[in-house]
Amino acid sequence: MKTKIFTLLAAIFLVTSYTYAIVPGDPAISTSSIVTHIDLSAVVDDKVPVTVNPDRFTSEKATYRLPKVVQGTYAVGDFGRYIDDFKAVDYKGNELTVNKTDTNSWEISNAAELDYITYYVNDTFDEEVVGGIGGEVPFSPAGTNIEPNNYVLNLHGFIGYFDSLKNASYSLDVTAPASFVRTSALQQTAQKENVEAGTITTSYYAPRYFDITDNPMMLGDLSVEEFDLSGIKVVLSVYSPNDMHSATSLKETIYTMMQAQKAYLGDLDSTPRYDIYLYLSAGTPESPKGFGALEHHTSTVAVMPEQMPPAALAKSMVELVSHEFFHIVSPLSIHSEDVHYFDYNDPSFSKHLWMYEGVTEYFAHLFQVDQGLIPEEEFYSNMMNKIQVSRQMNDSLSFTEMSENVLVEPYAQQYYNVYQKGALIGMCIDILMRDESDGNRGILSLMKELSNKYGKDRPFEDDKLFEEITQMTYPSIGEFFETHVIGSTPIDYNQFFEKVGLEIVSGKIKTDYIQNAGALIVDGDPIRGIFFNDQVALNSFWAENGAQPGDIIKEVNGTQLTLQNANEVLQNVFLWTPGTEVSVKLERNGEEVLIETTTTQSYTEGTQLQEMEDATEAQITLRKAWLKG
Repeated sequence: MKTKIFTLLAAIFLVTSYTYAIVPGDPAISTSSIVTHIDLSAVVDDKVPVTVNPDRFTSEKATYRLPKVVQGTYAVGDFGRYIDDFKAVDYKGNELTVNKTDTNSWEISNAAELDYITYYVNDTFDEEVVGGIGGEVPFSPAGTNIEPNNYVLNLHGFIGYFDSLKNASYSLDVTAPASFVRTSALQQTAQKENVEAGTITTSYYAPRYFDITDNPMMLGDLSVEEFDLSGIKVVLSVYSPNDMHSATSLKETIYTMMQAQKAYLGDLDSTPRYDIYLYLSAGTPESPKGFGALEHHTSTVAVMPEQMPPAALAKSMVELVSHEFFHIVSPLSIHSEDVHYFDYNDPSFSKHLWMYEGVTEYFAHLFQVDQGLIPEEEFYSNMMNKIQVSRQMNDSLSFTEMSENVLVEPYAQQYYNVYQKGALIGMCIDILMRDESDGNRGILSLMKELSNKYGKDRPFEDDKLFEEITQMTYPSIGEFFETHVIGSTPIDYNQFFEKVGLEIVSGKIKTDYIQNAGALIVDGDPIRGIFFNDQVALNSFWAENGAQPGDIIKEVNGTQLTLQNANEVLQNVFLWTPGTEVSVKLERNGEEVLIETTTTQSYTEGTQLQEMEDATEAQITLRKAWLKG
């Protein structure tokens, strides 16, 4: 349960986002075309029928696959698990012999006679309820949803590829009820209405399989808003099952945030359109529970709790989408061959998660202080929190070693640190570059130089990036990489903060209602459920209201707390602000204890990052260059 709660906090901190690949397989472009059809009007037992019709094969056998791993999730999805009734049909209408060679692969005999294949797809959102089938369930934003009023089509869960046709073009028809709102950045080529059936079939074109996986869709009872962002068309699509939120209610927040991002990036952008798909989970047993986002080339699929208050959802979306949008820098514009030539069923991974996720996460915080969206003190607090959380993980692990082996233990359990220590690595490089250049260069300028050198169509050699960056910058940057990124020496952050007139001090610090400076105050097990641990005594709000270690949390604001709904309920507790009326039922030694109160700011003992009172003019000048570019 600790692991699940820690995963909850990863979702709460809104740092679960991902990178992606550019081109799968051989870079040569095939002239073959694959015709596919997803029929959302013919769902049977919560399964969607799919038909795939390739060009004629000349080989004796052909292998069709669904992805084992999709770009950037750094976890095994095994989307072949969700396929039922797979059939291969010849030109005479007879079934061909099919051998399922592994979880995600089907080998078709007499492939020269193959006309089409057909199968049914189960959605992954439902499987989160029962814990999956034979392994981890795909993270919700990477998953699929099939329900009467909403379809989340991460197309890698519906459409696969033939080994010999990885770079074939695809035409995709999606048939759905005519009443559905539908949204996708995939190139639309036609639309045809069947009045008698009450359906509309929309046709799309994808130059290769990567474009199928890189362009999700959402259909159903959606609200959609669009706005122009200095030449980038942004499309926001929201599904709120109980109509608690809408694209209209979120539009102004998203626009203001992305406008600031665009100003921060300047001329560094690489997309004419950006889509944001937000699925709001109703919190029922059948609802998805993996909160966060999956980044694609030019879009983001996000899953969040619908019960969040409007202000809390808006703030969370700022944190979430700001990270995702910065991925247009890396790895869209800057990426290695492992990313560029991604293999969906036997992937290799780059050494540079510190850049893809870490630097991206750092930008998501730095731009807010640079553009005046948050005060310096909030930025300091965010960085200090990352230091505290990163030190709860393996602070002596080589980051490049973890990155290359991220699918396997003990490295997989350290993946969350890419959003903590990875961001801090970006911060240290930024400060070093500012120091070396009298404030004139930083990590944003470095990323712009790398983007100009490579760009989205030219990958770098994975083993040579550190050497290239060192040549482009300063020897101190190479020494930092060798010691703290390739090497396993923990970072002494004081050495970097001193350069900009900051210091880490101990004392009374602000905290929230679920943790003390990164240490959770709740725990759980299958017998007792969720309960307060010893940390609750150090949280001023709970201590002042009589909560004690060992108290079982039975109910929060009228909602019974269970292991199954802990994500939704505790996320709301995390987002409480001072002045919120709350009611919490506890069980202590078999007796009920009721806490009904209005929240006050909670404090704990810890460390915080603050400006030195005796900072020199040189330190202050460098700090301004660092924070305000």
